[in-house]
Amino acid sequence: MRRYLSLDRRVILLAGVLAVGGCTKLGPDYARPEVATSANWLEIGDTRVKTRAEDPRYWWKVFKDPVLDKLIDTAYRQNLTLRTAGVRVLEARAQLGIAIGDLYPQAQQAFGAVQYNRLSERAVQGAFSRIFNYTQSQLGLSASWELDFWGRFRRAVESADFSLLGAIADYDNTLVSLIADVASNYVLIRTAEKRLAIARRNVETQRESLRIAEARFQGGTTSQRDVEQARTVLASTEATIPALEILSRQAGNALSVLLGLPPKRLDGWLTGASEIPVAPPYVAVGIPADLLRRRPDVRLAEFQAATQSARIGVAKADLYPAFSLTGQFGVLAADVRQTSLSEMFDWRSRFGSVGPTVRWNILNYGQITNQVRTEDARFQELLIQYQNAVLAAQREVEDNLIAFLKSLDRARFLAESTEAAARSLNLAILQYRQGITDFTTVLTAQQALLTEQDTLATTLGDIARALIGVYRALGGGWEIREGKDLVPESVKRVMAERTDWGRILSPAAYLPPPSPRSSVRPPDW
Repeated sequence: MRRYLSLDRRVILLAGVLAVGGCTKLGPDYARPEVATSANWLEIGDTRVKTRAEDPRYWWKVFKDPVLDKLIDTAYRQNLTLRTAGVRVLEARAQLGIAIGDLYPQAQQAFGAVQYNRLSERAVQGAFSRIFNYTQSQLGLSASWELDFWGRFRRAVESADFSLLGAIADYDNTLVSLIADVASNYVLIRTAEKRLAIARRNVETQRESLRIAEARFQGGTTSQRDVEQARTVLASTEATIPALEILSRQAGNALSVLLGLPPKRLDGWLTGASEIPVAPPYVAVGIPADLLRRRPDVRLAEFQAATQSARIGVAKADLYPAFSLTGQFGVLAADVRQTSLSEMFDWRSRFGSVGPTVRWNILNYGQITNQVRTEDARFQELLIQYQNAVLAAQREVEDNLIAFLKSLDRARFLAESTEAAARSLNLAILQYRQGITDFTTVLTAQQALLTEQDTLATTLGDIARALIGVYRALGGGWEIREGKDLVPESVKRVMAERTDWGRILSPAAYLPPPSPRSSVRPPDW
């Protein structure tokens, strides 16, 4: 009876230790720091800037370009950088499973052995026993459980939770950049095509001017200088074509890689009129405070700080004693005297031990203290980086917003100057044929028209790219992955054939709720 009472007291004591351990958690609880955000954008007075809330999920559809829609859809399905970010989410989920495992007995082993032993007859034990040859077998289990008395392992789970959220935010940030890069390179290609068309049209016009100059020279009505000037302008215009072809080809190569393809000609993709995507004359930007929610890189910076915050508690736990329960149980038998190996599973062959242990690193407190200081300094560094990320996000919106608005203004003036340059060239050619003006006037008018047309085409591309930059800076586009798998089925299938991933490959397992869950959870198998 006394034996059972003693056992009850041990169980009660163990339950008490576990209960106390569950109430203590060292280190700071993460709280979002104060960040500086403007009340509104600098250009809010411009009527083209709208603060109404709009769904940025498919922002590129404002261009109403089906080719662009197709390119972005293909890149979302095939881009390799995005797939890498998706697999990193699985990696972070597996790391979370490792952290959760430490909440349970950290060492769990089954052991067994069969040994033949030959003892020296000249050893000390020879004076007490004449048994020098025997075989021994044993089988059992052992376990060691460091109790989470100071919250070390719960803080580690908390850190892994935020790390998983950070991996998902990194995926979202990669997706935002991917969509913007596809759109930007597409605009570059269309702009280069437009500029090439302008250059080639001007080449034809300038060749006609050269023919006129040669005819007048042969007729004796003008000098050789007019012919050479015409050739100079023509060759200069022709020289712009290879440079524009380089720009177009390089943008096409970049777009191919974004689509998950080797560099190739994209003629089959870029069907239809080669027009620069037309941006609407306004943009909806919301308010600066929205960036904290919408921009994945800002969320990533905050999750990195939260991850580090929990590591402070992990480091602080080393300043205190670590309490563990260790034990083993098994059966053992040897063929000595009246016993034999066949009696190993007899109840009297059992052996075992159980009891608490304590470990306290009291002699290296200075080292541990400085490790805590190191973790705290890293946390403060990441807090500052988060605050800076918020400022940088606001600056990027402002930069692209002013570029968009002023490019719209510039395009309006350039459209007027281009029309005037075209009229001026027509008049100059007419007057030259009539002998009213010299050929230099014609050449000057041709050069002015080419410059104005090329600058207008470049500015129209700048408008579209600036609008793309605004939506990139606002963090739009990542929402298209909501409700979808972050890793393609083909990749998951290969991974599942190679390794037992259990349920982790399911989005329900690696897409956690918006905030970390309880740090005490069942183990992952």
